[in-house]
Amino acid sequence: MKHLIHTLNKAFDHRVRLGVMAVLMANESVSFNDLKEALDLTDGNLASHVAALEKAEYVLVSKQFVGKKPNTTYTATAAGKVAFQQHLATLEKLLRG
Repeated sequence: MKHLIHTLNKAFDHRVRLGVMAVLMANESVSFNDLKEALDLTDGNLASHVAALEKAEYVLVSKQFVGKKPNTTYTATAAGKVAFQQHLATLEKLLRG
């Protein structure tokens, strides 16, 4: 049987990806600028971590124009929500010993 530490989801190893998922779990969708501000990140840092979560199919990226300005929003997918909840449950088990 695997030790609990080995069942943590590697997609959430980095604090930025953990933060992105936490914000998305609390909100239906979040704009790029709001997510960047909430986590105090640079454009590039946020974009690279969201890309990793998108590749894992945990985040859905929607791009559209509002007037003449591009607007990018992020939403946690159903698979992303389940994976994140499992990750948090494992962390709680580790905390309880």
